[in-house]
Amino acid sequence: MAYDLEKCNETLLEFENLIINGEKKDWEGVLRTGVDLGTANIVLAVVDDTNLPIAGATFPSTVVRDGIVVDYIGAVQAVTRLKGQLEELLGETLDAGACAIPPGILSGNVKAIGNVVESAGFRLTEIVDEPTAAAAVLGISDGAVVDVGGGTTGISILKDGKVIYTSDEPTGGTHMTLVLAGFYGIPTEEAEKMKRDSAQEENVFPVVKPVVEKMAAIVKRSLEEYPVDTIYVVGGACCFTQFESVFEKYIGIPVVKPAAPLLVTPLGIAMNCTK
Repeated sequence: MAYDLEKCNETLLEFENLIINGEKKDWEGVLRTGVDLGTANIVLAVVDDTNLPIAGATFPSTVVRDGIVVDYIGAVQAVTRLKGQLEELLGETLDAGACAIPPGILSGNVKAIGNVVESAGFRLTEIVDEPTAAAAVLGISDGAVVDVGGGTTGISILKDGKVIYTSDEPTGGTHMTLVLAGFYGIPTEEAEKMKRDSAQEENVFPVVKPVVEKMAAIVKRSLEEYPVDTIYVVGGACCFTQFESVFEKYIGIPVVKPAAPLLVTPLGIAMNCTK
């Protein structure tokens, strides 16, 4: 399966604009929803039978930490609220829902994530692993998918469309925030806002660069046993413009980062949602 960066970016930017503007698109067939319970954000993505993004919604949240639901009631309330918001926009009840799990998660945590989706009023049809979800959007069957989340860096190696290796290590966007807070002597809430502000990147990235290099070291270690030609980075914590160049320099393998990397996994979850 060939990777078409232009087509992938076009789809992701279209999805991002739908979320930002609170808009919807006309659709074909049955609507399906992907629920991404991230460490820093909850994202709902709605696609139609042609797998095109129809609508979406996002909410900053701390109900999940490293793939574990730490605030079950808060998670259900947030997903229920986003579901209601999208149903009002679409004028349609959203029935089929899917969710995703990071690599290496324990079965009890998988059940908890599925329960959140069901408790929010969805008919849970699929629990997919995050790299498989991302690969659906990227349109790839080979390579390394690196999901840089709030709490962890997840690595998955794909060969002929199958995941042959996974690893998930505790270094992510949260660690960037802590380093930033320590360097500037500011509260973590303020550091988090600073990190997310693209206008502040020249003040932020030099400080968090060692964290990015640590993420690259984690990935490089995994690739020693499973070499690949290309690394694809997704997730909210890789949004910095210099992120992929640091990775590429450290690892020595071409690194591709699609547009709107935060939205890759949630859109892929929706694409993997069966009817």
